[in-house]
Amino acid sequence: MSTEGLGTGTEGLGRVVMVVPTYNEVDNLEWIVGRMRAAEPTVDLLVVDDDSPDGTGAVADRLAAADPQVTVVHRTEKAGLGAAYLHGFAVALERGYDVIGEMDADGSHQPEQLHRLLTALATADLVIGSRYVPGGAVVNWPLTRLLLSRGGNLYVRLLLGIHVRDATAGFRLFRREALEKIDLAGVQSTGYVFQTDLAYRAVQAGLRVVEVPIEFVERVRGDSKMSGAVAGESLRRITTWGLRERRVQLAQARRGRRTR
Repeated sequence: MSTEGLGTGTEGLGRVVMVVPTYNEVDNLEWIVGRMRAAEPTVDLLVVDDDSPDGTGAVADRLAAADPQVTVVHRTEKAGLGAAYLHGFAVALERGYDVIGEMDADGSHQPEQLHRLLTALATADLVIGSRYVPGGAVVNWPLTRLLLSRGGNLYVRLLLGIHVRDATAGFRLFRREALEKIDLAGVQSTGYVFQTDLAYRAVQAGLRVVEVPIEFVERVRGDSKMSGAVAGESLRRITTWGLRERRVQLAQARRGRRTR
């Protein structure tokens, strides 16, 4: 675990909140919230719990009762990562936050490295904590999963034509204006492809997207939410977006030839 950059603060950025979606993270939530509060005391946390049957919601309520910088949104069903984030973003925007972030509850995203993203936001609209830029790393993944992730991101870059090297990453910071420009109301992806969807929308909207290296650590407690069905949804949606983008480019090229 990294211990760099503790308490670096958020000077010049305004009010910052990290949205943390949870489903059955009772073994991890208090641990990760404690690390965040120690690493970045000026950053608030908004836990969005999808009606976890293991008692995660009750832990979140207890943490919120003890700390005014921790708040909780309880959802009534498990509707997917994207749906939880969209709900959390809406609440954060309504509360007037200037910077809204994403972070997993399982410890994969190290709060002690959040300062890297905060620093980079000075010249960006969206900052992504990336595993696949120089200096980034993945810890404790089997080779097959690492190859699948790298291959998926290469597929995204080639098919969608975007420069982002880790479009599937979930450790991010958005400026408020960036989320408002992305048109969150039009986002329909609910699973892990949500991350790629927002990265693609940010690039399409002309936003300044910056990647900074992070060390991603595989969870040591609880079960991963990744599955074959989730991966399949991601592949189908990315392929659809890519084919649509290619059709648009082809139509533009044809119009250009006719006007010459």
